[in-house]
Amino acid sequence: MFDPVIAPSGTLLGLLQRGRGDGTLHALTAPRAEALAALNHCVLRDPRHDWQVENRSLYYARLYLDLNGELDAVEAHLFDAEDVLDTEDSRTGLALAVLGHLASYGRRDALELLRRYAAHGANWAWALDELALRDDDAGLRALAAPVLARFPADPEGDAELAATVRDAFEPRPWRLWAEDPREPIATRVRAAHEAGCFDRWQRQMRPTGPRPGWSVRAVFEWAQQGMERGAALHVPAARCLVAVAGPEDRPEILRAARDGDDGARCTALRYLADSNDPDALDLVEAAVVDGTAPVVEAAVDAFERMQSVAAVDRARRWAQRPDALGAAAGRVLACRGGTQDRELVLGALREAVRGEGPDAPTLWTLVDGAGRLGIACAAPVLRHVYRETASSHLRGRAARALAATDPSFATGFAVECLWDCEETTREVAARHAETGDARVVERLRRLAVDPAEEDEVQTAVRSRFGPDLAAG
Repeated sequence: MFDPVIAPSGTLLGLLQRGRGDGTLHALTAPRAEALAALNHCVLRDPRHDWQVENRSLYYARLYLDLNGELDAVEAHLFDAEDVLDTEDSRTGLALAVLGHLASYGRRDALELLRRYAAHGANWAWALDELALRDDDAGLRALAAPVLARFPADPEGDAELAATVRDAFEPRPWRLWAEDPREPIATRVRAAHEAGCFDRWQRQMRPTGPRPGWSVRAVFEWAQQGMERGAALHVPAARCLVAVAGPEDRPEILRAARDGDDGARCTALRYLADSNDPDALDLVEAAVVDGTAPVVEAAVDAFERMQSVAAVDRARRWAQRPDALGAAAGRVLACRGGTQDRELVLGALREAVRGEGPDAPTLWTLVDGAGRLGIACAAPVLRHVYRETASSHLRGRAARALAATDPSFATGFAVECLWDCEETTREVAARHAETGDARVVERLRRLAVDPAEEDEVQTAVRSRFGPDLAAG
């Protein structure tokens, strides 16, 4: 996945790339050609840092509808010669998902584009998944022959087809083709389905990893073997220790946590932290001081999982440390601290923004903590994170925190959040946006009847509907 270049937050392109509600509002007042150019830029050059969890497709599809936007640029992108050279989902996935939403809204041109791409494009499986949710049986049956033609009629092609049918995200087309009146198609798909089921059964019968009767030493050796081949196995290995370790094994586990190989040390630290061992916190601190990078990371993660009062007390002592353990202590207090910890959490929040910027991973927890603890003084920092972060998920967390800390939220950011790309952010807005703004009333009405809107958002909208809002 490429690293997207995000434009400044004050520009139309930057707003649309971030999926902010203000992006839609600005686009609708900008010259149409400029708005469409910025929209196409986002759809054809996916701006998300994590395309698997951040939402943009419905947001962009709605803007295409509002602008009555043509799909020429999307078509050219999908059928460009580069489609053969770059088959990564990240090149075409967002465009295909946008087309799927547009097809749901009745855009026939989007449906036809999806059908053509499913028949001829490199990322055909994604297009087929979109069609599985939206196309009729006749449209899907027409794709059976071109899709099956992608798999040669030989043992290798049959094996690839079986794996594809087995792992299909949306099974509807394959089930339909298994009952196709054209016998060669139905026979081949049924055979692929049976082969895929048999392969899944075989894999389940060949489990790897620890076996009953393993010793503590065997678990540590397994974790180290994983470390040596680049696979972090200390988390499942720690779970194995729960099953195989007894009280008599504690000295060996403590030794591993102090000076064992990296795999054993990571495993022991995780096990001791999860079991709230009285020596766990001291061993975590020692590991951060003298451990390798994987050990430090495992130690910090283990500490953050600890739920005990002792862990929270230790976090208060560690919160001022200028290292990974200090940052973790701030997050622990954000999650489990009390009102007496507001200053420490606020300090951690400010330091993270100042030192790592508005996209720092640590901010996810700290922003939540600012809202949970109702830290009113955090509102300026939260507003900065909201405006500048490229992560729509982090922006949504900032919005929830602002709803709890900033009295101006209902008449400010909550209004634009009604157009945000994330449904959880729209839900927050639907519960808080001040209905004295005519734009809010109209937007709530539109969301209430939009068939593509999430149930949680529509439930929040209905909770706001009184006689004055429902009228009209």
